Amino acid sequence: MSLELKFGAQDVRMLEDQSAWSGYFSMRRLTLQHRLFAGGWSEPIVREVFERGDAVGVLPYDPESDSLVLIEQFRPGALRGDDSPWMLELIAGIVEAGESDEDVVHREAMEEAACELSELLPIATVFPSAGACTEQVRLFCGRVSKASIGGLHGLEEEGEDILVHSVSRADALQLLADNRIPNGHTLIALQWLHIHGDSLRERWC
Repeated sequence: MSLELKFGAQDVRMLEDQSAWSGYFSMRRLTLQHRLFAGGWSEPIVREVFERGDAVGVLPYDPESDSLVLIEQFRPGALRGDDSPWMLELIAGIVEAGESDEDVVHREAMEEAACELSELLPIATVFPSAGACTEQVRLFCGRVSKASIGGLHGLEEEGEDILVHSVSRADALQLLADNRIPNGHTLIALQWLHIHGDSLRERWC
């Protein structure tokens, strides 16, 4: 089935683009109009958008042991009631100027898990929260050749405190089925692995 979106970038009028705040991240205040499905243009609307920068994520997979490398770390945005703000995640990082996605994947894998990857496959490109944030995340699956399971990693100057786990594919997919993976990037990657895991293992073994 082929589904074509009705509108594109040319169907937006940018009336004003201002810097609303700037720090480690930044925020822009946009005044714009867009075409309406019923015809014509919207009234001018004002939206603040969070500028976080693009990121990449990688799900390290070891076909020999049929297991994944996942990391555990504290996330302040997940402080909510009695729920634990520590999350089980894939490896991820922000793309800096001049870096390729592949460069970032390998750099972050070493920084966060002392993990060496010998091959990468693209999974998906996603906008985690397009209603409020410009961030685009490119997700990959990487073939593990070495990892520091049980090690503590992360950059001290960035306040990172990361514990590295080895999780069997079956256990990871059970966590997914039990709704115990609240991190969106990781959830998407595990859904992809649920579909492609058998053929991926055949390819990489």
